[in-house]
Amino acid sequence: MSKINSRKFNIRKLILALADIFIICAGTLITNYIFASLHTAYAQELRGLGYIMIADVILCILVQYSMGCYSKAWRYFRSRDYLLCAVGMFAGQLLAIIIFFALGKSFSKLFFLVNFFVTATGALLFRLAFRKSFLVISDSGKYDSTQKTLIVGAGHAAVMILNELESAKYDRNNKWSKFQPVGLVDDDKGKIHTKINGVRVLGTTDEIQNICESMNIEQIIFAIPSCPEKRRVEILDICSKTKCKIKVIPYLGNLLFDDEHTQLINQAKDIKIEDLLGREPVSFDKSEIRALVRDKVCMVTGGGGSIGSELVRQIAKYNPKQVIIVDIYENNAYEVQQEVLMEFGSKVNIVTLIASVRDYYKMEKIFAKYRPSLVFHAAAHKHVPLMEVVPEEAVKNNIVGTYNTAILAEQYKADKFVMISTDKAVNPTNVMGCTKRVCEMIIQYMAQNSSHTEFVTTRFGNVLGSNGSVIPLFRRQIESGKPVTVTHPDIIRYFMTIPEAVSLVLEAGAMAHGGEIFVLDMGAPVKIVTLAENLIRMYGKVPYEDVEIKFTGLRPGEKLYEELLMDEEGLRETSNKKIFIGNQIEIDRQKLLAQLEEIERFANDNDSDKVVEKLAEMVPTFHHETNGN
Repeated sequence: MSKINSRKFNIRKLILALADIFIICAGTLITNYIFASLHTAYAQELRGLGYIMIADVILCILVQYSMGCYSKAWRYFRSRDYLLCAVGMFAGQLLAIIIFFALGKSFSKLFFLVNFFVTATGALLFRLAFRKSFLVISDSGKYDSTQKTLIVGAGHAAVMILNELESAKYDRNNKWSKFQPVGLVDDDKGKIHTKINGVRVLGTTDEIQNICESMNIEQIIFAIPSCPEKRRVEILDICSKTKCKIKVIPYLGNLLFDDEHTQLINQAKDIKIEDLLGREPVSFDKSEIRALVRDKVCMVTGGGGSIGSELVRQIAKYNPKQVIIVDIYENNAYEVQQEVLMEFGSKVNIVTLIASVRDYYKMEKIFAKYRPSLVFHAAAHKHVPLMEVVPEEAVKNNIVGTYNTAILAEQYKADKFVMISTDKAVNPTNVMGCTKRVCEMIIQYMAQNSSHTEFVTTRFGNVLGSNGSVIPLFRRQIESGKPVTVTHPDIIRYFMTIPEAVSLVLEAGAMAHGGEIFVLDMGAPVKIVTLAENLIRMYGKVPYEDVEIKFTGLRPGEKLYEELLMDEEGLRETSNKKIFIGNQIEIDRQKLLAQLEEIERFANDNDSDKVVEKLAEMVPTFHHETNGN
């Protein structure tokens, strides 16, 4: 195929050169005819005219060839290429005059100027006409399925995108070739009704819905990489109310311009649900995280899960001495291990161990062998409705597993132990949340009684895209044509992204002195039904019309809203304005240890009722109701 295309390209170059030869000869004859008709002395004799034509042909073709005028395909011709053609014609004919003068031949400057104007005009008109007709003929029928595209923004990014879409337009192998830009929108009213690269600015961002409906727009490209987050969310929310697919140019700081990312359009991504959360992504001090992790042995329990695996990925970036993945589920653990090896190779010493945090003696062997300096405890059962059915399993994995790992971290003198908790631990209404509150109590007990290890808890809300979160479920429902199920129209949740959650964990580890509960400012809570509606729109469908939303009722142990702090905890600020510290609560050592021993016995006996009763005793704010709050 490449040989065929190369042959066609060579034929097109030959056609262009032959056309130039004809135009130069014809232009010289026309010039001479003009002067002869005016009975001027500038008209040339036949022999002299022949010399001029031969010299012009040879020199103009050579100069244009050396300037690369014949090395570009028709479809990629731009203004610069037409200018080069004119310069090549001028330079070739000027060289011919110089040679004639050097040989002692007289030559009229006026004849030269008129001849250049005629031949250059002919060459340029031929290129313009032939390019248009050639592309129409050669590409007829190829672009019947173009997608009408609206570009949001009329700045530098939009200009680059329009240029790149024009270049891609006739390349059938380019995924952007079917994007037909039919208009732009911009909030600068001075740009409205002007044209950029031939594409008109149709209105402001507030008019996006009307423009999309009236012009049958199918695709929107958000091309304002420097847009402030608040306005970005507002505009994307408007876009999401159309039936169009949406692609987003990343933030200015995230754009890449290197050998692999030479085009802006290739960095456009499908809009993600986190783009509509209504707050700026939280940034963290990478230098502190690097200092925490560098040259340390880092253990991640639950390292194959959504949070644990992202922890492994981020830790690997900061030159740890060794990364130890501990997980009971071998498939996920293996996948993240292979991913890290693929990206970092031998630069990262990674060990994957299949083990359960419930098994104290197995975990002790691991601690004794690897002696981790940093322990990130992400292993836990987190699924609320499932844990309601088997509360004893939540106790075994969450409470007993956390206690085992924390005791071993202290015994083998780990420097820091970071436990991942949840907002469901605050005034819990379900078993999962209650077990995580007990885990927090264990970590605070360990912090108050530790001689070496600094114990700390990180608490945050729902993590978008994590295992068991609503977004993957909604996506499966939409893609399979099923109704999207939401438990209650008023249910709200705090949300954060997986990278944010993991960065919080690492930052907390860097800031920790022992006993703190770090809480992320997650902005305003979001209605689950709003997330569902926006996700449906992102698929180009209309909520309640194309895709039904069913309200199924609150599940056992489910709240209408979550809280990030208990009343008695309060808040203290940190150096990061988005991270706060909940005040420590004094833990009664003897009472807690006795309760842990008793609830572990109930769990091992698989006595669900006794387990729930004991949880209620350990966590007085636990309200185990099935009707929410």
